[in-house]
Amino acid sequence: MPIQTRRSHDGQCLIIEIEGRFDFSTHQAFRDAYEHSGADVSNYIVDLSEATYLDSSALGMLLLLRDHAGGDNAKVAIENCNNDVRKILTISNFEQLFTIR
Repeated sequence: MPIQTRRSHDGQCLIIEIEGRFDFSTHQAFRDAYEHSGADVSNYIVDLSEATYLDSSALGMLLLLRDHAGGDNAKVAIENCNNDVRKILTISNFEQLFTIR
């Protein structure tokens, strides 16, 4: 399965793990991952350690997650990007909207 979720030990952080291609084909699974997470989630981590590709629709999905998480007050981190994915995020100025680690 290309998208897996798990909670942190305290239950307040939802970790969304992406495997393989992060593109429009994962749209519904990605949206379901955070929309059904529960009201007690206060921050999100998108783990891209297993992602091999990211396109413009994935950037849009990350923006939708940010809106869901509170917009400008959102606590969303993108972690473990490979060099190609990080380059796309940097070119798109996503470091201004997300914490990228």
